Amino acid sequence: MAEPLLRVSHLVKNFPARGGFLAGAGDEVHAVDDISFEIAPGETLGLVGESGCGKSTTGRCVLRLIEPSAGEIWLEGRSVTQLQGKDLAGIRRDMQIIFQDPYASLNPRMTIAAIIGEALTIHKLARTRGEFEDRIVELLDLVGLNADHMRRYPHEFSGGQRQRIGIARALAVSPKLIVCDEPVSALDVSIQAQIVNLLADLQEEFRLAYLFIAHDLAVVQHISTRVAVMYLGRIVELAPSDELYRNPLHPYTEALLSAVPTPDPTVKRKRINLEGEIPNPIHPPSGCHFHTRCPIRELPLCSTVKPELKETGAGHWVACHLRS
Repeated sequence: MAEPLLRVSHLVKNFPARGGFLAGAGDEVHAVDDISFEIAPGETLGLVGESGCGKSTTGRCVLRLIEPSAGEIWLEGRSVTQLQGKDLAGIRRDMQIIFQDPYASLNPRMTIAAIIGEALTIHKLARTRGEFEDRIVELLDLVGLNADHMRRYPHEFSGGQRQRIGIARALAVSPKLIVCDEPVSALDVSIQAQIVNLLADLQEEFRLAYLFIAHDLAVVQHISTRVAVMYLGRIVELAPSDELYRNPLHPYTEALLSAVPTPDPTVKRKRINLEGEIPNPIHPPSGCHFHTRCPIRELPLCSTVKPELKETGAGHWVACHLRS
């Protein structure tokens, strides 16, 4: 693997638990529980898992949109977690985000030119009005929209077009890393393919690195170089995309992949039904977080000892006592 663009080490994020009969005084929600990973320039790391596993929180911590509770984040060797003020504002040019909801992420009172160009103004990347408008036209063309769209407002566009506008906004400052926070989950299936293909084309043209957060495993397989599987705040498996889909090792990954529909009717895939519900992140299970639902658990080992993420093959890591 090339020298990493992004390196995340032992990231932790806890939130105060407010309300609910299961939350007591001083309790915390363990959203991200000691995870580490790297992303190389031009690479896509897919981050998958059930809702509430900590995927989006991880992405927001990487960008310092929310403050990590512990851990370190480096971008090109610079400690993102230590930066403050102007230094932090400066590094934001290299890190951008594409949000999940194209309807909620655009200001309805701003024109498309103002939305896309806001970052150009903040970072002083356009010296004249002519430069500003030329850059807006260039960005709109990159994402497949027309120059005359710059005068319109968000409500005049479809969901897919709005997401293209969000992508253009992220590209405006020529970033090196983009966090894609479930960027196609709110779109129709046919539009999803267009957006994913657009992201792939832009990555190839500008050598962008993506942290691609999603719960649709088929989409992740199509775009990702490597895939990390999260469960209850922890990464339980990390491997090259083809390897993970061909040879899943963690029981949770096996269960996720067993639920993915296959277009070939001759392929018979046994569905793995997990027992029980996802545990409460305020009081996660001891040992392996997955042991309460795991079909191959061995007690008391799995319920008392936290499994370490270990490399079992070339770039294939798994956190399981029985598979590592």
